[in-house]
Amino acid sequence: MMKRLIYLAVALVLGGSAWAQNKVIDIRDSHPGKDLTMEEAIYLGVGYARMNATWLDNESFLLADGQGGVFQGSVQDPTHLTPYKWSRPQADDWDRGAAGYGVRTEGDSFMGQKDGEEFYIGRSSDRNIVWGGTMMRNEFGFERGWEWAPDGLQVAFYKKDQSRVTDFPLLNIRTRTGELKLIKYPMNGMASELLQVGIYNFVTGATVWLDVTDFSEERYITNLSWSPDSKFVYAQVLDRSQHHMKLNQYSASDGSFVRTILTEDNDAWVEPENPVWFVKGSADAFFYRTDNRDGYKNLYLVDAKGIRRITDVDADVEYVRNDGKYLYYTSAEVSPVENHLFRRPVKKGKPQQLTQGRGWHRVQFSEDGNWFLDRVSNLNTPAKVFLCSADGKKRFEIGSQRDPLAEYASCRVELGTVPSADGKFENYYRLIYPKDFNPNKKYPVIVYVYGGPHSQMVQDTWLGQIRMWEMLMAQKGYLVYIQDNRGTSNRGAAFEKAINRRCGEAEVADQMVGVNWLRDQRFVDASRIGVHGWSYGGFMTISLMTSHPDVFKVGVAGGPVIDWKWYEVMYGERYMDTPQTNPDGFAVTSLIEKASALKGKLLICQGAMDDTVVWEHSLSFIQACIDLEIPVDYFPYPVAQHNVFGRGRIHLMDKVTQYFEDYL
Repeated sequence: MMKRLIYLAVALVLGGSAWAQNKVIDIRDSHPGKDLTMEEAIYLGVGYARMNATWLDNESFLLADGQGGVFQGSVQDPTHLTPYKWSRPQADDWDRGAAGYGVRTEGDSFMGQKDGEEFYIGRSSDRNIVWGGTMMRNEFGFERGWEWAPDGLQVAFYKKDQSRVTDFPLLNIRTRTGELKLIKYPMNGMASELLQVGIYNFVTGATVWLDVTDFSEERYITNLSWSPDSKFVYAQVLDRSQHHMKLNQYSASDGSFVRTILTEDNDAWVEPENPVWFVKGSADAFFYRTDNRDGYKNLYLVDAKGIRRITDVDADVEYVRNDGKYLYYTSAEVSPVENHLFRRPVKKGKPQQLTQGRGWHRVQFSEDGNWFLDRVSNLNTPAKVFLCSADGKKRFEIGSQRDPLAEYASCRVELGTVPSADGKFENYYRLIYPKDFNPNKKYPVIVYVYGGPHSQMVQDTWLGQIRMWEMLMAQKGYLVYIQDNRGTSNRGAAFEKAINRRCGEAEVADQMVGVNWLRDQRFVDASRIGVHGWSYGGFMTISLMTSHPDVFKVGVAGGPVIDWKWYEVMYGERYMDTPQTNPDGFAVTSLIEKASALKGKLLICQGAMDDTVVWEHSLSFIQACIDLEIPVDYFPYPVAQHNVFGRGRIHLMDKVTQYFEDYL
């Protein structure tokens, strides 16, 4: 209680009359030391909490201490650790099922291996046909194009026909005269890919195809799951508009349709991101996750009795495992910025919280399910690792990381909330104060923003999930502010779907609540506010600068979406529908139409080989500024894709930093 009163007193001193607009959760105090270099912050990763643990087998585990040391321990004597000599396992290019057979992709072909013999499961001389590769641009929660049957004798795989999808040219400068690399890029409202799901049987050598007939031929077939007896494949079939979904069962022997188990319909969107998880010991009862029934991503038990909610909480949850008796899951019910492990009986019974202590818990169970490793951090704790029994009764601390910024100037970090623009939610933020902060001085502000779906920038983890560039900028004398807004993850359907058909509107409104709170603080120089973000954050950067041109003096936008009609089908149509069905939404969110409002100094950076946000976006905005005679700066990274990695990232962030130093 006393600690909280101290934090509120600090907020009063720092915030003046506007302090009540925010709520302070916790503060990480500053301490002196040397400043970070850009190489340390961006490339070497100095300052991050690196301690982690993983299982070797059911009886032993490894602990990485975050300083390069690796140690081995056992469940029999968990606090006694011995140095472990790491040996890199021999590489195997094949992904192997339970029976030892292998599969892999080779170009656009899908290969199999049996008894040392390699063969084609599927191949084509047509570049438009892709076997076993990435489908639907990884937008439905999985990243590979196949799924093994539990017995390892069959594998379900995708075949993609993208012959109707338009090409987009990327410029490759690494050849003597340069060349265009054509990629298939299905743009919003235009032709999309066509999918089939095959099942290859390693015993018979035959392939059968799922008889999927729902909706139009541009349907999505997502999150393939096998029954435990390897007799059936379950697929979540989604119409192209992503408003309707059917969970279907198919026979693995001939691909025939068996039945539709459940359906989902939503005027905003239906977004299947998970397979189904069978109850251990059952061939037909399983757990299913959705936010479409009760407003939060909860787990449901589906069996002969029907569908019933088994995690009855007003919070998003994630499936972890089940042993037939108990369901284990992580949940945001304690706080949206904390993550805790729970279990509850599969049959009747109350849930039990298994993790202890404030913060974000990442858990990993042993294969037999008797123990779990609990890696936890919070704003003031870099990382601790515990070994815990599955019932939570036994708990041993096996590692505690020292402050990775002990030798560096660590600026004060504040974790708190501000209200959403509609007043219905609390949005979480982290605020990094400048080095040697003096509340009687005025400081410039840099807002770092992402703000899009599938993101949560602020968590109660070490330094609030900080990016060390933020600490570096605070060491240079800036206030750095990061806030989640409506549209981001882990807050329920109403919060996430507030952006429906109007990407950028609710997000900008929410960000401005935080920005305006900052502008009211007496230690903020309201005439010197900058903003930086990448991808969706680049879109948000320019949206903020053009929607509130008198607020933002400087911005740096990386790989920005400029108009959703140029973005890909799967992601873009989920949140915006199409230009044909939502013309008003596309008109009010297009940054081309807002270019005339730009007043501040804006730098756009983009990889010329970007195959996610293609070059048409940023170049079109630059052309609009040229047409309007509005000054704007541009810096391409000729061989980078959607972001800049490796040592090239040092150059990028030096460029970003210098732009703020020069103009903010």
